[in-house]
Amino acid sequence: MSLRGKAAIVGAALAGCGEAHGKSAMEITVEAVQGALADAGVSLCDVDAIATCQPLDMLSGLTLAQELGLNPRFAMNNRMGGSSFLSHTLWAATLLELRLADTVLIAYGSNQRTASGKLMTALGLPTYEAPYRPMFPLSSYALAADRHMTQFGTTREQLADVAVAARAWAQKNPEAFVRNPLTREDVIASRRVSDPLRLRDCCLVTDGGGALVMRRAETAKDHPRPPVYLLGGGEGTTHRDISEMPDLTVTGAVQSGAAAMEMAGVRPSDIDVVELYDAFTINVILFLEDLGFCRKGEGGAFVESGGIAPGGHLPVNTNGGGLSCVHPGMYGIFTLVEAVRQLRGEAGDRQIDSAELALAHGNGGVLSSQVTNILGTEATL
Repeated sequence: MSLRGKAAIVGAALAGCGEAHGKSAMEITVEAVQGALADAGVSLCDVDAIATCQPLDMLSGLTLAQELGLNPRFAMNNRMGGSSFLSHTLWAATLLELRLADTVLIAYGSNQRTASGKLMTALGLPTYEAPYRPMFPLSSYALAADRHMTQFGTTREQLADVAVAARAWAQKNPEAFVRNPLTREDVIASRRVSDPLRLRDCCLVTDGGGALVMRRAETAKDHPRPPVYLLGGGEGTTHRDISEMPDLTVTGAVQSGAAAMEMAGVRPSDIDVVELYDAFTINVILFLEDLGFCRKGEGGAFVESGGIAPGGHLPVNTNGGGLSCVHPGMYGIFTLVEAVRQLRGEAGDRQIDSAELALAHGNGGVLSSQVTNILGTEATL
């Protein structure tokens, strides 16, 4: 069974991005849900399956159903970190294709900035890593960055260029949390947090939420907005703890990307816009390599000097990404919302001309879980 083009995103919305004072994570989630349902022209009573992953609630599928007053036929609560929501779209498409559900709601919200000002996580330090007192998850990504620099000659300047590109996109996005100018020198001069990563190599700490509504392709055009079809998807899981990662320079995106593109029947060169989970600057370099946009070890050269910035050879993280737009702890759903906006032609000053194919990619844990979605307009079916 191929899921190519069998389901579509018919509604998408954000809520509470930046700072949402006085709101709980679930309140932000519900606000995003209301926005996505309105965007889709769908009533809450039409929803018969939900998927979510909340920062600290182990039973968040049950919590969301209760909060919305729903009695869903299916509730998904798989927890793989920020990649969860891109996995949710695959589960949603499967339920819809098997006619086990008619309307699937995917939602997330977090108030980590106004609630604590730091990453909110239910995870503890791994047993065999804890004695070294790493900064979690910072030090895990720093290990990957250091290894990439040592093995392939990736430079501090190239890492910085990822952050500079994200900021340039954010300056085109009125919803981005940070929009002031950023230079390569600013990134390198910022405070060192876990060598070789500096403060500006790290994602923001914000509030925010997002929601999506998915329905079968056969009814997708019955909604107010142009549908965005799920053409392909794939997952790759390599480890949980960074000390168990087989190769610090190769992620499960090799597997997830290949599976997604095979299902979609596309190649990296076909993709018009790319939305990557950029918790840290090294993520973008690793994922561009592993997804096939450049060869292993050439990611640094690919991003340098504005390669992924506005006007570069590949538009990456056109909303500003987790580095400059929004990062409430799990960024995955925001890659999907931005991809939807680009394919609908609703991205304003940052709109990519004639965008028909988008790749959204989620990362969970410490480079542990990778999930790739290929999305397309009706013209790509």
